[in-house]
Amino acid sequence: MNSLEHIHKDFRHVVGFSDADRVHFINEKRWIGYDQAHHILDTMQNLMQMPKRTRMPSLLVVADSNNGKSTIVERFKDIYGQAYVNDHSDPVKPVIVAESPPAADEKGLLVSILEQFYAPYRATDPVVKLRYQVIHLFRSCNTQILIIDEFHSLVTGTAIKQREVMNAIKLLCNELKIPIVGVGTREAVRALHTDPQHASRFDVITLPTWELNKSFQRLLAAFETVLPLKLASQLHLPETATLLHTISEGNIGNLHSLLRQCAIKAIRSGQEQITKAIIEEHKWIRPTRGIREVQL
Repeated sequence: MNSLEHIHKDFRHVVGFSDADRVHFINEKRWIGYDQAHHILDTMQNLMQMPKRTRMPSLLVVADSNNGKSTIVERFKDIYGQAYVNDHSDPVKPVIVAESPPAADEKGLLVSILEQFYAPYRATDPVVKLRYQVIHLFRSCNTQILIIDEFHSLVTGTAIKQREVMNAIKLLCNELKIPIVGVGTREAVRALHTDPQHASRFDVITLPTWELNKSFQRLLAAFETVLPLKLASQLHLPETATLLHTISEGNIGNLHSLLRQCAIKAIRSGQEQITKAIIEEHKWIRPTRGIREVQL
């Protein structure tokens, strides 16, 4: 067998699996670390460990759709959010990740949070009761940070509804003295402008699309280390990197989808490496206005 130096040592044994099992391995969720993601993870960890005070700082992470936001949140929860029982036999859920309702709605947000505690509740209860049930659960489960995904949805709805839900978030932050992290598209910043007090509480980190540079080439090299192909594809080389960047438009989600499908094609065709021809001939084509089209 050829040298497998192009694959991470933890995954080299996968090359010996059947084609079907290798395809299954490629389709599994897998973390690919990079500098910007590590910076956001470190920032969130620092917020989580910050001593309680009257005005806790919060964070808003914004990026284009499919550009790695939710993956970073999942990684953070996997590392720091595992529930356990402490020495006093108290339940601990250090991280709560809730998804924003489709439109600005305080009750919808509270119900989304309650779902993460797997606690019984009645959606017909008044907002005040649900709100203080949420506060009680946060305290009884020693929760240290609240992450709200799809934060941009909070700008959908009337101005009154937007203010209500943002004031509810501010109340939770004040009552619990924990940081809140919002994650969404660039429209999420508009939610902060409903009140200057909201804007002053949140630092904003933008996760940009990738430029065609050395960092992008390192990202491609990292991707290659988790693809169980028998031959090296050398995705980081300038010509291949340029082609991949053009097709993906620097969007990491698009890039991941493209490389995953090209790797599967390389296995099924018996070529065992991602070639320029596979990339160019693949049915997955570049996105148009954020939509990935597939040629039939």
